[in-house]
Amino acid sequence: MAYFFRSSGDRPNSFNKSQIMGGELHDRLEENIRPFLDLIDKLRSIGIQKDLDMSLPTIVVIGDQSSGKSSVLEALSGVALPRGSGIVTRCPLELKLRKVTGGSWKATISYRRKKMEVANPSSGKTESSGARQDVRVSYIPQTITFEDPSLVERHVKDAQIAQAGDGAGISDEIITLEIRSPDVCDLTLIDLPGIARVPLQGQPLDIGNKIKTLIMKFIRKPETINMVVVPLNIDIATTEALKMAQEVDPEGTRTFAVLTKPDLIDKGTERHILATAQNKVVPLRKGYIMVKCRGQQQIDDNISLDEASTMERDFFENHDYFSCLLNENKATIPCLATELTEQLVDHIKKSLPLLDEEIKKQLSEVRKELKKIEGGPPRDPQGAKQYLINILSEFNQKMQSLSLGDLIIKENLFNELRVEYKKWNDFLNNSMSTFFHPSAKIKQEIMKNRGRELASFSSYRVFEMLLQKHVAQLKDPAIVLLTTVKDIIFKQFSCLSKDCFWRYPELLKLTMEKIEDIQSSQHRKAEERITEQFEMENMICTQDDIYFKTLNRNMKEAFSDTQLPLCDIASKYSDMLKAYYEIMVQRMADQVPMLTRYCMLKEAVHLLCKDMLTLLDSENVGEILSENTDIGRKRRDLQARLDRLNTAQGEIEKCI
Repeated sequence: MAYFFRSSGDRPNSFNKSQIMGGELHDRLEENIRPFLDLIDKLRSIGIQKDLDMSLPTIVVIGDQSSGKSSVLEALSGVALPRGSGIVTRCPLELKLRKVTGGSWKATISYRRKKMEVANPSSGKTESSGARQDVRVSYIPQTITFEDPSLVERHVKDAQIAQAGDGAGISDEIITLEIRSPDVCDLTLIDLPGIARVPLQGQPLDIGNKIKTLIMKFIRKPETINMVVVPLNIDIATTEALKMAQEVDPEGTRTFAVLTKPDLIDKGTERHILATAQNKVVPLRKGYIMVKCRGQQQIDDNISLDEASTMERDFFENHDYFSCLLNENKATIPCLATELTEQLVDHIKKSLPLLDEEIKKQLSEVRKELKKIEGGPPRDPQGAKQYLINILSEFNQKMQSLSLGDLIIKENLFNELRVEYKKWNDFLNNSMSTFFHPSAKIKQEIMKNRGRELASFSSYRVFEMLLQKHVAQLKDPAIVLLTTVKDIIFKQFSCLSKDCFWRYPELLKLTMEKIEDIQSSQHRKAEERITEQFEMENMICTQDDIYFKTLNRNMKEAFSDTQLPLCDIASKYSDMLKAYYEIMVQRMADQVPMLTRYCMLKEAVHLLCKDMLTLLDSENVGEILSENTDIGRKRRDLQARLDRLNTAQGEIEKCI
């Protein structure tokens, strides 16, 4: 079977379809077309698609049931594909045609056989007994190479059954059929199931929706050329496949239509159909090509594909209306083959810069992720110990920076502490309003606790008792503050530990145990220190000049040591209590935060860093540095992605 090529102003490397592809011409075509097709094949073979946010350039074949899709693909490939009523194509079929010079016909079919397994079945129970069984689905790669063209149909059917089951179901798992022959064009297509309008016997009621969902998965991608097969014996406006293509490509920039069954049209519709083929009815940027493939009668009569090709050309040459399509390069399978090849190669060329940019972006992300987990601890004891020294030193350095206020993790430690310390300060200030009684009540308290002294003389014991009583009420809130500070610091320590040691579960576990022990012991120590502070506050003590300075400010009068008798009267108790309480509040407002910060942060960091270094004396450094199994798996996956992306980038650079 010979294929023809045409020239085009925007395709400097293509040739006229009226010329027979052979000799030097074929060599030049091979040189200009084959590298791009081989590039996409290589990218697919290494599995680059799973690493990209975009698809590889491809041509997808869609059509309603009985539109003639299989006949078109048969004519292009030169082999018989599965036929019949209902859904024949039940899985996406990637058809890779590769022209070889001087070689014999050979085909390779590749797919993944679906395997259902019961995972962890309940022992001693059967399904009928109501025991729950988890079914695990796995796929086993299958590759079959054969040299007999007559076996294609059988192998494709077997592959569909292996993936979609022995019935009428469908699957989105791709079957790849590569045909290498001197009699085919260089082309890659993906054939999708025909759109079912009404489910046939044995088909699911929602089969139509399932097929449309599968088709949409492919045709919505901007990297895909949609080849719509439209039979001419029905109204083109009712073609579901064309409607779907227009939905995802309303401008028609990546939609190409193949018109089939021109011999079955009604008399009198020829002019309208010709206008359709000439892109005057439903405009598509990539246009239309009309073909006439073998009908069922010709198949029953064992008409070969070569004979069918000759009969097709005779049909168009002798047709009263459609003969002009030959001169316009809009008819016959050879014209279709060339047009598809050129469309695909042009699409690949236009997609390469975007593809190259996407691969570079993915490479950058993968390298960044791999850098976080690359390497891993050495296996030899000396190397492992040195590795442990390095990561412990880095951890201790970060801990020291954290205690100094550096922003090591997302949440700012000192901002969180400052909020709690302000709450404590506000609480102390607010407590003054509940402490100070009206003068009458204070006088009443003095009279109730009066000793042998005469009226207007004061008792220092009453003054002291009133202060001590209120100071005792501040201890519990101070302990609550300590616990809150502990929780904040513990969270920061934990986050930093996980950030540093997430790869090493045993080391992380040991670190968390040390943090918990140190925080608990420091909490007890801080609580004891706070208790001591409150016990000291019971002593009611401050420097005289500080006391008088505060008292004078509050009373707006001047008192000094020489005026003590004037000051020591009951009427001045409120002012004296207020003066001292302000001094005490200022001490507590600073002292409790300082104690909590010193014990729970500064001293705790020092103890933790010191304790972490004791791990270097451990005899099982290898166990301490044992990695999470997910880390090893992730490193292998990232390395595999990196290898695929590097290979893909190298292949693309050859073609750009």
